[in-house]
Amino acid sequence: MKIPAFRTPHIFRQALILATGFVSLYVPANAQVNAEQVLSIGRNVLSMEDYMLSIQYFNQAIKAKPYLADPYLYRAIAKLSLDDYQGAEADCNKAIELNKFKTEAYKVRGFARQCLGKDESAITDYDIGLSHNPVDKYFLFYKAVAQTELKQFESADSTFATLLRHFPKFEEGFAARGRLNLERGDTIGALNDLESALKLSKSLINPYLMRAAIEWERKEWDKAAEDMDAAIRLRPEVADLYVNRAFIRYNSDDFFGAMSDYNYALELEPDNTSALFNRALLRYEVKDLSRSEEDMTRVLELDPANFHALYNRGLIRLEQDKNREALADFTAISKKYPRFYPVYYAMAEAHRNLNDMRSAMQLAYHADDLVKKYVKNPEKNPLDRPAIAAAESNDVNRNTDREESEMEVMDKFNRLVTVSEAVETQLSYNEKIKGRVQDRNVQVEPEPLYALTLSETPVTLKSVSNYFRDLDDLNRQKYISRQIYLNPGTPSAFNEDDAQRLFKYADELKEHIASGKGRPIDHLALGITLTMLKNYPEAIASLDKVVEFDDKFTVAYMARAFAKFANAKAMEKNRTESSGNDGFLDRRSYSSSLQDVINDYDRALQLNPRLVFAWFNKGNLYYSAGDFTSALQCYSEAIKIDPSFGEAYFNRGLSYLQSGNKTQAFSDLSKAGELGVLPSYNILKRMK
Repeated sequence: MKIPAFRTPHIFRQALILATGFVSLYVPANAQVNAEQVLSIGRNVLSMEDYMLSIQYFNQAIKAKPYLADPYLYRAIAKLSLDDYQGAEADCNKAIELNKFKTEAYKVRGFARQCLGKDESAITDYDIGLSHNPVDKYFLFYKAVAQTELKQFESADSTFATLLRHFPKFEEGFAARGRLNLERGDTIGALNDLESALKLSKSLINPYLMRAAIEWERKEWDKAAEDMDAAIRLRPEVADLYVNRAFIRYNSDDFFGAMSDYNYALELEPDNTSALFNRALLRYEVKDLSRSEEDMTRVLELDPANFHALYNRGLIRLEQDKNREALADFTAISKKYPRFYPVYYAMAEAHRNLNDMRSAMQLAYHADDLVKKYVKNPEKNPLDRPAIAAAESNDVNRNTDREESEMEVMDKFNRLVTVSEAVETQLSYNEKIKGRVQDRNVQVEPEPLYALTLSETPVTLKSVSNYFRDLDDLNRQKYISRQIYLNPGTPSAFNEDDAQRLFKYADELKEHIASGKGRPIDHLALGITLTMLKNYPEAIASLDKVVEFDDKFTVAYMARAFAKFANAKAMEKNRTESSGNDGFLDRRSYSSSLQDVINDYDRALQLNPRLVFAWFNKGNLYYSAGDFTSALQCYSEAIKIDPSFGEAYFNRGLSYLQSGNKTQAFSDLSKAGELGVLPSYNILKRMK
């Protein structure tokens, strides 16, 4: 088990005693914002750990009085709590620029820099703070932790000594010094410090985890299990803790307990690859081969580049006499790692089972030859033994760059894995927008296209206004009984009453049009209604008529473009499913069908070049076609028109990610989170 890096609850989450009250988050442009009141409410919301909402209040205060340092500082604290360390550092820079005597800003910036791995810069910030207050508890504490990270052990020991001399009952200080002692090999000193921390507070999880790690290394499984039990009592919602306890139980020959822990971990987190992988190995051990294969297959669905799981699935299939399927797994590994000799012995066995003795002998001889050459000259003829260190540092549940994935195949493929940093997977609230939203795993997909609908979506934290001049003019004329809205996407589901109302309205419009009294607006309303009902061909036909009546009707081009896009996507999905193509889009066919959609958006932009939603939707079309360069250009145009368009920053960040530009991706995703796009923080956390 890897010694967990020391983490501590920040002081930045301490409760603030503030005036209560409520101010509407959305203030009209012409209203006078009381910056102090908005800031006060934002701080109150921050103290309640509603970080996303508090950021929106701080945004308002900054907009009203950009010369104040406090809104930047408190927004930095909120971003820090969402693991957006880059954004927090930038806000602290601004706060310090406005008021260099804002001592707290150095503390927040130092912490953010520490989390970004900029420990030297963090220490500089802490020293500035200590020049104002030489015995500040947290400046001393964070400085000592940073010195530990830099392996400046003597300096760290001196800082801890000062800290604990002035604050002898600071349990976090003892726990952190325990890690320092572990880092420099003083196990006895570490255990003494951890014991002191636990005497002061039984509610700290890190001392239990560090002590369990020591007992783990010593193979004192019973003691390690007791400490893991204590950690789980403190954080019963963390699936990875059960994965680690299961490993301990397995080594204590408590097979049933280990299996129970893996099962429960997967109840908490069904896509936990470490739990799935380990449960597969345990099932393999008791010859529950079918379900073992199912678990390994699920691991590969979640992490297709995990050759560790691929090799084990091959072995499981081999034992089930699924020799051809096993060969497919082994062949994929041999292509990636041509000097990984065990895979050739496995392939030889599969060919032998298929009575292909010639291939079996050739593969076995090839494996023998690799080993002989290695024994003769290891430096000249190295074997593929990548990432045995990764196996021992328990980093299976990972998100890596393509280059890092080269190190995934492990020397011991049948070893149970554990999860380091398990305690970091925290979720404080169940509500969708409260608490540590970065810990809620989300599917990485762009924010959806904007579509015209007959219903308004609920208000979210996103700061973008759905104002569309042409649509606003149309609604004010009240040509039809319904209001038309511009929303991101269309409602994904209706209840029975909603659907019946839409069908009834469509029938009324059709009847009116059939009477010969139909106007372009009636065809537009019908097209939008049919789009919501997913009757795309009829919707497009109705919208075609609108354009025939008036070829300068911007709203009609926006409505028809979305209907065409939805229709193209549905048709492509049907084609791929019927052809058995595993659901992947035929990019060439898909790109061709999207060009007609792009033409409609281009026409809308000719009529209204500042129509930000047309630029955004065009970007999404290019993104879905894999043309990330064009997508970047479109999103950039949208941002140029509306710098507060959070979804455009988010989608541009994803486009940068797809293009391999992590620096720009970090910047855009941080900005998107600041502007209220919730998934940004989860992706930022996973990228780090």
